[in-house]
Amino acid sequence: MENLTSEIGTFEYDNLIAGNAVPLLAAEVTLAKNQGVVEKGTVLGVVSATGLAVPVDDTNADGSENPHSILTDDVDTGDGSATDDFITTAYVSGLFNSAALIFGGDDVVADHELALRKLGIFLKENK
Repeated sequence: MENLTSEIGTFEYDNLIAGNAVPLLAAEVTLAKNQGVVEKGTVLGVVSATGLAVPVDDTNADGSENPHSILTDDVDTGDGSATDDFITTAYVSGLFNSAALIFGGDDVVADHELALRKLGIFLKENK
C-alpha cells in the first residue's frame, strides 16, 4: 500500500495581477533588441524617436522615463547579436501587485505610481 497518492500537477497564482476590479487589457509593444532578458512585470517606457519599449528609467530623457505599460511575459531580446526588435504584449490597464513590478535604473514604485494611475494601471500590494 505504498505510494497511494502522487502529485499530478501544480498551479501557481500569477503574483503580478492583484485583482479584477480594473479591466485587464493588453496591447502590442515592440521591445528594443539586445537588452537581454526583460522580465514579466517590467514597467516599460517608450523611446520617442524609435517607438521601441525599454524598462522605464526616470534618469532618461528620451521618452522612456515615462511609464507606458507592464510586460506580460519574460522576453529574451538577445545579447548583442539580435537583428530584429521583438513584438510582444504588455498590459495597458489593470490592477497589479506593486511588489512584483520591475523597473529600470534605480526607480521604485513611488517614482511612477501616479503616472501609472493616469494610464489606468492601478497598484496595490498583494498579501
